[in-house]
Amino acid sequence: MLIGIYGSGATESSAKIIKKILDDAEIKSFSITKSTGKQADCIIVLGGDKGVRNYFHKTFDSTLPILGISEGEASGFLAQIDLREFASYVDILKKQKYSIEEVPRLGVKIDGKNVYPVLNDVAVFSSKSAMLMEHTLRVNGEEVWHDNSDGIIVSTPIGSSAYSMSAGGPVLFQDAKVFEILSVNSLDVTRRPIIVSNSSSIDIDDISARLHCEVVLDGLDRYKVSNIVECAQFFPAAKIIRLKKNSTAISALAKKVHLAEELLSMSPSSKLLLKTLEYEGALTQKDLANKTLLPSRTVRLALSHLLKRGYIKKKISIRDARQKIYEISKIE
Repeated sequence: MLIGIYGSGATESSAKIIKKILDDAEIKSFSITKSTGKQADCIIVLGGDKGVRNYFHKTFDSTLPILGISEGEASGFLAQIDLREFASYVDILKKQKYSIEEVPRLGVKIDGKNVYPVLNDVAVFSSKSAMLMEHTLRVNGEEVWHDNSDGIIVSTPIGSSAYSMSAGGPVLFQDAKVFEILSVNSLDVTRRPIIVSNSSSIDIDDISARLHCEVVLDGLDRYKVSNIVECAQFFPAAKIIRLKKNSTAISALAKKVHLAEELLSMSPSSKLLLKTLEYEGALTQKDLANKTLLPSRTVRLALSHLLKRGYIKKKISIRDARQKIYEISKIE
């Protein structure tokens, strides 16, 4: 068995730990780079859910199954194994007694040009917040609505529990063969999210606003759009290795719904910090202030509240012992 290891930057030390565990189990492995020509049986991807999304955005080889590993204790949808518990599961990996879950992806064209496929969602918004965007939604060539709203989100089933859910959309089960479309804060109070077959072609056309509009892919990269965004199912689907019997998107969803019920009474700043840590991974207090644009005092108070409630934990930075790093705690 030959396993590739993908991870960069802060994951370098973790990659060494993974390689040692594999060596001890007599499993051959190698680090993946763009120039790597070796053919692996599967890929271990470090960096949690964000690392898995980044891997598929790079599209090294989307036909291979991947195992996502988080360096913290946060339970994710795509990476549900912690680095510290990997050694106890390596024998299952070696004997290939795992299941493979196929996660659908959305192919995206912006003004006729292909960009990378997404695992979570495609969002189209004005480049400036609190500014209306006009658009026309067409499904399979037929106009569904012409709308004025803050923006529009098209999500996969696994992405329906992320940005779309925060915007008021329904949560889809992973095995549902559908996509979700949500107009965000529409001027039409009767506008509701719609669910379409995953074989549908989805066009967001006639896009306009006072300033230019942007397409946000998986909450990471932004692209300027002039007129149209086209979405359709992308093949092949992402193949995710599940080592735990209860480690499915549904079990992760159940944990997330339980957390959501507890978050109803939480302050907006605390919710924003949790969402940022979910998408970005472990961050310092300064990083959180920069990414959320919240005042330092607000970030400090929100972190204190989250620590007391046990939603997050802090640890000392390996790079700088003077810095504290915050990450989401595992939800049991």
